[in-house]
Amino acid sequence: MNSHSERDLLLELFPETARREFGEGGTKKATLGLFPVGDGKLALVRGGRLVELHPVDAVGKNACHCDLCHTTRSRGDVGIYRVEAGVRRYRYVTLCLSTRHCQDRGGHTSLAQLADRLLSEA
Repeated sequence: MNSHSERDLLLELFPETARREFGEGGTKKATLGLFPVGDGKLALVRGGRLVELHPVDAVGKNACHCDLCHTTRSRGDVGIYRVEAGVRRYRYVTLCLSTRHCQDRGGHTSLAQLADRLLSEA
């Protein structure tokens, strides 16, 4: 996972606050990442766009395939998340519970492809 500074995140998500705190200077790279936001939710951020991934209760015990790092994991190691893809339409995504290690395994390209798929429908 690419590391993002506090300044980068504030500028992407809260531009007015960033300008107040850090002045008018910008950043050179766009934000791309998967971040925990609380209550088991994840936020997928790409540039100025954001999509929330809501956890779905786990049922079953079969192994699952992670949509980000493309490894097969036990049911206890993955979470299933729901993303709103329109009015009363949802897309379901399976991701490793350890998002940092998952992003490291998947790499920048895989994360960008997942973001493109989810943000194009949102």
